[in-house]
Amino acid sequence: MGTKQTKVCQASNAGGESPQNPPGTRKGTPARERADFWSSLGLRSGDKFGRCGAGTLPPYHKRIKMVQDLMLLVRQGKQDEATEMLRLLRQDLGMESTSLDDVLYRYASFRNLVDPITHDLIISLARYVHCPKPEGDSLGAIEKVCRQLTYHLSPHSQWRRQGIMKRKPQACLKAILTAKLHDGTIDLSGIHLTIKDLERVILYLQHHSDHVENVEFAFTEITDDMFLHILPILSSLPHLSTLALNGNRLTKAILRELTEVLKDPKKFPSITWIDLGNNVDIFSLPQPFLVSLKKRSPKQGNLPTILESGEGQLSDHENQDGSADSQEEVECLEQSPQPQS
Repeated sequence: MGTKQTKVCQASNAGGESPQNPPGTRKGTPARERADFWSSLGLRSGDKFGRCGAGTLPPYHKRIKMVQDLMLLVRQGKQDEATEMLRLLRQDLGMESTSLDDVLYRYASFRNLVDPITHDLIISLARYVHCPKPEGDSLGAIEKVCRQLTYHLSPHSQWRRQGIMKRKPQACLKAILTAKLHDGTIDLSGIHLTIKDLERVILYLQHHSDHVENVEFAFTEITDDMFLHILPILSSLPHLSTLALNGNRLTKAILRELTEVLKDPKKFPSITWIDLGNNVDIFSLPQPFLVSLKKRSPKQGNLPTILESGEGQLSDHENQDGSADSQEEVECLEQSPQPQS
């Protein structure tokens, strides 16, 4: 699954600048290009993509808007308003109770996080917002993290380039379900699915059950009921190793059902990773859930749901030795108002 580990890196490369670069040195990202990035990834309520029949938008729309509003407040120099917006964003992502130690020691292991990349980006953003450095391009550093957050929390930009937003979802789905299975992967990411569509997907999975290894349902508007409808066929696939469900309408209510299924060694026999990030209120994974995944991949040092080496670590060039933040940053964070639970 390339998306889970490459989003941040691709967004970083797209930006082309380093948080340490002084003003005027970000040659790889002119102001016009940065504006184009925000306009390309900024999702408005009028966008056809992601609209559901009930007229409500999926959670990622609100989160992207909050990141963009925070960036605007920072540009306007409204520190207090930006701090409050950051608190609201953390609250929406289930991070309002994150301790000060988590902020200070960002390389700690958060073993039950459903989305360690977002967590790490939010911590980086908190450091820049609360403790802007007098030297270097502090605004550029915040812009970079905001771009990465927007990129990670929104549908992949490549889907837009491929024209998914301009084509009818049914046409995309039909093309995928009539094509030959490629590399054991069925990728439905970004297609608004309905129950009727899921019936077609189920038939496809049954027909190719011995060859499916990866299934992508990211940003497909899947709800709890829809997921429970397709869960039996997914859990019976003998070689399914990765399952992406991020960016949907799932709630923590499905964790009980999914955890119970994982307790049965005959279900999901080859699964190693399930992405549930960026859903409604799934912010951490139950210990039995993680234990069941670990039993299925005992040779794997760290589960992909756990922060791995290099994943989401945006400031390795700042702390080459992996040490904690400077004393100045520690004092600054200790003096800054902490988000309320």
